[in-house]
Amino acid sequence: MESIKEIYRIGCGPSSSHTMGPQNAAEQFLQRHPNAEKYEVILMGSLAATGEGHLTGVAIESVFQGKKMDLIWKPEKFLKRHSNAMCFKAFSASGNLVEEWTVYSIGGGAIVDDSSVLSTKKVYKLSTMDEIIAWCKVNEKQLWEYVELMEGEEIWSFLDEVWSVMRSAIKRGVNKEGELPGGLKLSRKSHLYHLKAKTYGGPMRKRTMLYSYALAVSEENAGGGVIVTAPTCGASGVLPAVLFYHKKFYKFSKMDVLKALATAGLIGNLVKTNASISGAEVGCQGEVGTACAMASAAATQLHGGTVYQIEYSAEMGLEHHLGLTCDPVLGLVQIPCIERNVFAAARALNHNTYALLSDGRHRISFDQVTETMMKTGLDLSYSYKETSIGGLASLKGFGYR
Repeated sequence: MESIKEIYRIGCGPSSSHTMGPQNAAEQFLQRHPNAEKYEVILMGSLAATGEGHLTGVAIESVFQGKKMDLIWKPEKFLKRHSNAMCFKAFSASGNLVEEWTVYSIGGGAIVDDSSVLSTKKVYKLSTMDEIIAWCKVNEKQLWEYVELMEGEEIWSFLDEVWSVMRSAIKRGVNKEGELPGGLKLSRKSHLYHLKAKTYGGPMRKRTMLYSYALAVSEENAGGGVIVTAPTCGASGVLPAVLFYHKKFYKFSKMDVLKALATAGLIGNLVKTNASISGAEVGCQGEVGTACAMASAAATQLHGGTVYQIEYSAEMGLEHHLGLTCDPVLGLVQIPCIERNVFAAARALNHNTYALLSDGRHRISFDQVTETMMKTGLDLSYSYKETSIGGLASLKGFGYR
């Protein structure tokens, strides 16, 4: 498996697959051909279908600023390898094709082409949860200790930066009001929820605060703010909300939070390696479902759970999102995406409690549910995978009720 640094990418929203990935690909292509006379970029499949709402064109055009570049949208054309496909072409002054490069944005900001994965080297020797748990049992280690062993001690400075960006996104988000960009005219809610939370007491105060934190990051993402993919932009509100909640109400140390981030990153890494975190490929179960699994595992670790209880909690996070479609209205990560982040954060707390009440033994393993999620995603109709033509996205006449 790759480094968990590939799961936690710091950047601007609203979409890791539709903005971060294409921008990364455009930068790499321009570096190879900085002096071409003309460029052509063809966006295909889901990347083209919801690219306008996700600012895909804006991200690519920012790279080719000052260059001659034609941007072509082909939402009806799907390539076999992945539905988020794009083709870059560079032409000489005489009009000859210098290079044609087909590349795929596979989720979380990562890109691949038809020959290789364009990312960091593999750093993890084990690539399934069962293998890692067996290693932990033999060596009497925790999941975060396995991460530290594979990544090196420098992983803690990286996770410190990740946590800093997550906290900043929450603090900015809960203090902002106004309308989110796009045609939905959706108002930010985090600030109002945060104000109301302060008037409550007991469990109601805690739960409403959790909602406000998840809303804050999701709204920052939807507004193009700086966030951390966890594992994607569209699901970026779940894990920060759960961690910030625990830091505030249970007074865990920063190092405790960083260890939880390490474990959560390992969970996301396992899903990315053995299935997919791309909404365009497997639906929202791969995004919010994975985020919930990551947050569930992190919360259980913070509360002193064993590796078996942590695995159980993560398994529930993924299992109970199986079949969740990716159907963004108008191609925006606003409806239903923002609310899904909120309720996934709340579910993570439930999974944590349920797992801690058990001894960690259960019938369906994390590896099995990961495999099932991938099969389920592949079986979903393409209209329910970030094309914005099925599910909630196909409804008409949106308005407040």
